[in-house]
Amino acid sequence: MLDLAELPALMNDMGRRARAAAQVLATTGSERKYAALISAAHAIEANEQAIMDANAEDLVFAEARGLPPAMIDRLILDPRRIRAMADGLRAIAAQRDPVGRTLAEWDVPSGLHIKRVSTPLGVIGVIYESRPNVTADAGALCLQAGNAVILRGGSESLHSSAAIHRCLVEGLRQARLPEDCIQIVPTRDRAMVSAMLGAVQHIDVIVPRGGKGLVRLVQAEARVPVFAHLEGICHVYADRDADLDKARRVVLNAKTRRTGICGAAECLLIDWRFYTQHGPVLIEDLLKAGVEVRTEGELLKVPGTVKAAPEDFGREFLDMVISAKLVDGVDEAIAHIRRYGSGHTESILTENDATADRFFEQLDSAILMRNASTQFADGGEFGMGAEIGIATGKLHARGPVGAEQLTSFKYIVTGDGTVRP
Repeated sequence: MLDLAELPALMNDMGRRARAAAQVLATTGSERKYAALISAAHAIEANEQAIMDANAEDLVFAEARGLPPAMIDRLILDPRRIRAMADGLRAIAAQRDPVGRTLAEWDVPSGLHIKRVSTPLGVIGVIYESRPNVTADAGALCLQAGNAVILRGGSESLHSSAAIHRCLVEGLRQARLPEDCIQIVPTRDRAMVSAMLGAVQHIDVIVPRGGKGLVRLVQAEARVPVFAHLEGICHVYADRDADLDKARRVVLNAKTRRTGICGAAECLLIDWRFYTQHGPVLIEDLLKAGVEVRTEGELLKVPGTVKAAPEDFGREFLDMVISAKLVDGVDEAIAHIRRYGSGHTESILTENDATADRFFEQLDSAILMRNASTQFADGGEFGMGAEIGIATGKLHARGPVGAEQLTSFKYIVTGDGTVRP
């Protein structure tokens, strides 16, 4: 571990090198970025065993620290997840280059011709926990968008992230791009997080990806702009006009497919008329799958449910636990989500177009779905290849943050000796 006194110098050195690399990337053509990403994908596949060996070291460290099962699940890498990382790199490489596109152009009466053109942000800092695959996703997305990136992975994923990072650097070498385009912090020391958050001269935006503790820290301390969401308190609402078979599939998938991701459903709202017609089938399905259902009122009569505490309706469980409540129609569901939601993802289950439209119009979460699992709240599932996070703020980027969202724009103004009267 580096001495505490060495960390400011390390941050300055990494930042300086990232800024220089970003200047190269800003004018790098699509072909070389494509070559770097494809070569990195090959390197990940070729080094599968080395990545798994590094991951085994991290798992020993994580288990010794007593990390909960949901965090362990995020940390684990197996051949399927490693292949998915490589496939994600190829999918990002195949996307249209988001840099240098003309977003709009027009003429004004003064004779000026104006274009708005997409540009890289510059240097991005990504601070993340547990999931080592974020190393590949974040590195690739920043590269595709012409940005240099400084990665600070979780202390529990240090070895896995380093092994993946080496593959990304191999891709950069093969494409003859600066290795400093993608850098990783080589220490577990938390002080390096604070150093990144204050590095306004080196970093243009910070992206935190992790639990609410990390995100709150970043939002409280950052002097650099932040793309973030605090929690994924995602709701599924079974409307009175929901199709029973669809509802059963979606609810079970939304909660149980992977409980440790931010798109997992944390609260189930059921319309009284749906419940009167179909009974507690949705609750029973969850109980049979091993989910602890915390509820109140009429639903407590369902054998196996437990009484909810008031705070359970605004809690991100990230586990086989869900809160559930009966509501009187879509407006009561909307009111509940407005009160307890985090602005991440909500899904309505209904065959009624007007009800779905009202749900979409009255809620302002970053992602709204109909008859679909909240587990689809992921950039890869949105056709972005991957995403660096789900932004729930309302400025610049919102929802899945892919390569396109990691760009800004500039105006190109052309005249012909034109002067302002």
